[in-house]
Parts: sequence; structure tokens; C-alpha cells
Amino acid sequence: MPIYTAPTKDMQFLLHDVLAVSEQDIAGFEDLDRDFTSAVLEEAGKVATEVLLPLNIVGDTEGCALENGVVRTPKGFKDAFEVMKEGGWTAMDCDPDYGGQGLPYIMHTAAQEAFVSSNMAFNMYQGLTHGAYSAIWSHGTDEQRQTYLPKLTTCEWTGTMNLTEPHCGTDLGLMRTKAEPQDDGSYKLSGQKIFISAGDHDLADNIIHLVLAKIPGGPDGVKGISLFIVPKFLVNEDGSLGDRNGVSVGKIEEKMGIHGNATCVMNYDEATGYLVGEQHKGMRAMFTMMNEARLGVGLQGYAQAEIAYQNAVAYANDRLQGRDVTGAKNPGGPADPIIVHPDVRRNLMDQKSFVEGARAFTYWGATLIDRAHKNDDADAEGLISLMTPVIKGFLTDKGYEYASAAQQVYGGHGYIEEWGMSQFARDARITQIYEGANGIQALDLVGRKLAQEGGKHVMAFFEMVKTFIKENEDNEALKADFLDPLKAASKDLQAAGMYFMQNGMKNPNDALAGSYDFMHMMGHVCLGLMWARQAKAAMAALEAGSGDTAFYETKIATGRYYMARQLPATAMHLSRINSGSETVMALEAANF
Repeated sequence: MPIYTAPTKDMQFLLHDVLAVSEQDIAGFEDLDRDFTSAVLEEAGKVATEVLLPLNIVGDTEGCALENGVVRTPKGFKDAFEVMKEGGWTAMDCDPDYGGQGLPYIMHTAAQEAFVSSNMAFNMYQGLTHGAYSAIWSHGTDEQRQTYLPKLTTCEWTGTMNLTEPHCGTDLGLMRTKAEPQDDGSYKLSGQKIFISAGDHDLADNIIHLVLAKIPGGPDGVKGISLFIVPKFLVNEDGSLGDRNGVSVGKIEEKMGIHGNATCVMNYDEATGYLVGEQHKGMRAMFTMMNEARLGVGLQGYAQAEIAYQNAVAYANDRLQGRDVTGAKNPGGPADPIIVHPDVRRNLMDQKSFVEGARAFTYWGATLIDRAHKNDDADAEGLISLMTPVIKGFLTDKGYEYASAAQQVYGGHGYIEEWGMSQFARDARITQIYEGANGIQALDLVGRKLAQEGGKHVMAFFEMVKTFIKENEDNEALKADFLDPLKAASKDLQAAGMYFMQNGMKNPNDALAGSYDFMHMMGHVCLGLMWARQAKAAMAALEAGSGDTAFYETKIATGRYYMARQLPATAMHLSRINSGSETVMALEAANF
């Protein structure tokens, strides 16, 4: 069976040496000292390894089954869900007024990484519930909060998000699900939604569906979309469960991966629903779920690469094949372990440098969410809004790439199911698609986010990079290997932005044809900045004699690899962007 150990040492390094969480002026961060965060993350790692990891292959092989209108989850899932609930893992950053622990979102994020690496499909049940909780907390009435949030906080009830329909995915303006107003203030919803993760299951007493629908007579397109709470079981005034609502499962989708999570076709037949927020303002409320979910999906991308990497390293150290060209490293055996070979090292270094950079990027993003929400900081809100499509798109593209690269280390065994590597690649693949396919993330970044508030937030990011370089340019140990490559990559990114400004208005296709390259270029620059910050922290720790010399030296060496071997990709992406749209759009549709 595959192995997994939560990388708590690296998590702690990021929280305290790089992000200095306990020193930040964000409400609640003053309590995040090393002992506290260590205790939380060590326990999360224990649950991940001992409870969730053994069920990962069970979920993959058994899948979910629809029996008499109810979805049955794989063996062991229900008991594991009780462990999660009893441990308070579902309530970490939820509002204490509704039974939550009130911890910062960064702590939720770090703990979630361990759960996602060990069993991504299982963790989706609570992950989607957290999104539903956030949407109702942000946009629901006081009565709706009192009715639903305490149960969602504990996962006694779970939540879903229902957007996609058979004929429309990204273009939600084509939505057909209708919500007819009733005399008592409720609505009757009718329509069909597809690809609904955790749409039904046997883990909770009730499922609270958040459903996008159109109220007749409203504006056309997305301006006419409203958001509704549609419980599986109606809730009585005293909080007890009432009659079964008019919502049912049409079928469970057969999928490439995440078999342990039920992806459902949901049918709404005059189901009773309750408006969340204002009529025709549903997209605003749903984006509360989607933006949080997109950071979570980016985390899924690198978390799957992390567990795949851990197993690839173990295999590379055990598998004997060939001899080191510089001299035998295992002279007493028939061959050397394959980790001696430069191409295997290259593969593993690609994986390691990505995962550790991606973790830093995601944790930094989580602190921006905390700053935005807890300090009501509009600049932090704008910056994380800019970064969200990059976190989602870049980290999932690379996460899948490196889960597949880890599979390659195994050779033929990587293609055989009993070794477990196939599951990591299959599970990671969906992250590039759901919560907005990555091409849409790129279009969102270039078409909307760059110009947001007159380009204020992207300019703030460029200034952040420039300031970091300037403040540390006297650090000779940092300059050549980290600051100079970061400066060059940042200039490539700015040049791409300038190309869009000069050409995008005249020919929008010139900008859109380069959007995917820009998303990846910005991802590389963000990871380059994260690696420069990590290297600075590691060098400072070494200078201060802070203990684990090997850990800090390894961190610096891994960062050097990224800066030398991965960050130069920005030049390639800039070249592609500068080529414009002519070659992209050259063929008529009939000639493909």
C-alpha cells in the first residue's frame, strides 16, 4: 500500500520562518505560536496516515453505489467521517457563534493538505460543506444562519454546490433550472444539475444543496441567476428533520478518478428552496463558495503531487537497476538504487521543487484570505482575487504533471494498479477541470483580474516583487541564485502584460491566445518569489544556528534548482505570447 507522512516540518517552516504568522497583525494570528501549530498539524498528520490513507484505495476500488435512491459510500468512510467530526476537524475556522473553533483559515488550509494527500475523494465531503457554510454565513439571513450553520459546522449535515446543467457549464447564462415564487416566501425549484460532488451519501443526516436557478421574469443571462438553499430533508421550526424534499439522485457518474466521492446527477422536481441574498444576485453569493473552492482545488493539485512524490522517492531508493556512472554506490549488491541516476534525480527534483513552492504559495494565499476577512483589508481581498486563478490553474496543471512524473519513476510498475501510483494521477486529473476549467481560469486572469481596479492589484504584486529584490540586494548569498533569476522572470511577466495592453484592445484574440501562457508565467513568478523568501529564511536560520542544518541546506538547494531549471520557462511563455494570435487562429473550424 502507498505510504504518506504529513510534511509537518515543512509546514512549520512556512508558518513560522517564512510567513511569521504569530507576528502578523491579523486577528487571531497572535495565538499561532510554534507549539500550538505543531500540536494541531501533528494530530492532523496522524489522522491522515492512520485513518484516511488506508481508505484511499478502498474508495478507489469500491466506489459509491446508488441503492433505492440513496448513495452508499465505500466501506469505512462513515466511521472515518465520525472521527473527523469528533476531532473538530470540520469546524476549525468556523464561527464560534455557530459551534466553530474560530481558528484562522491558514490553519484550516494546512490541516486540509494532510487530509487531501491521504484521501482526496473522502475529504471532498467536508470540503464542499465548508464552502456551503461560507456562502450562507456571508449571504444568508440570521434565520438561515441559525438553522443551517451549526449543523454544517459539525458536518452533521453536509453541503453541496449545484451550478452545472447538461447543456451549460461555464456559460451559466444558459441555465434552465427554474425557481417559482410561493405565497409563503419559499420557491419551488425544477430542473436538473450534473457533476454534483457529494450530491448524496450516507455520511450525514441531511444534505444542504446550494442551487443556482432563475426566477421567471428576471433578467436574461447571468444577471437573472439567484441562489437557493434546497435541503434534502426539510427542516422544521424546532430544527428537527421533516419531509423528504423534491430532490433525488438520477445516477452516479462513472469517472476516471475520485471514485470514493459520489458525483451525482441531481433532479429537482418542485423542490422547496429558500432564497439566499437578493433575487438575481446569486452569482455574487456563489462566488463566495467558488473562490474558496478554487484555492482548495489548487491545494488538491499539489497535495496529490506530494503523496505521489513521497512514494516515488521511496521506490527510487529501493529499486536496484544499473550502476552509477561515477562509480558503484551499492558495491555489495547486483546494482545501484535508481536514485543515483541523474535523470531520476531530475524527475524527483522537479517534483520536490514544485510541491514545496506550491505549498508556500497556497499558504501565503490563505493568509491573504485571513487578512481580507479578519482585518477587512480591501487590498488583501484584491490581491487574493488576482491570485485565485493562478493558484487554481497553475498548481493543478503542474500537480497533475508531477503526479504523472512520480508514476514514471516506477517504470512499468507505475502503470500497474496494485502499486497505487495510477490513483494519484487519476485523482489529480479532475483538479484541472472542476471549479472552472483551467482555460477559463486563464481567461479570468487576463480578461478580468489584470484590469481590476485599473490594474491596481497586479501593479501591487509587481511592486511586492521589486521591493523584495531591492531590500535584499545586499545579500550576496541570495542575489545570484535567487534575486537575479526572480528579477528576470518578473520582467518577462511585465513585458507580457505590456503586450496585452498594446495589442489586446486592437485584437482581443492576441490577449486571449496568450492567456494560458500568462497564467503559467505568473505561476512561475509567484513560486520564484516564494522560493526566494524560503531561501532567505533558511539562510537566516543557518546563520542563527537554529538546529536542523540538513533541513535548511536542503531547502536552499531545492530552491536553487527551481530558480535554475524551472523559472526560466517564463522566457518561453513570453515568446509564445509575443507571437500573437495569428498562428493560433490560422485554421478555419472545418480544417481541424
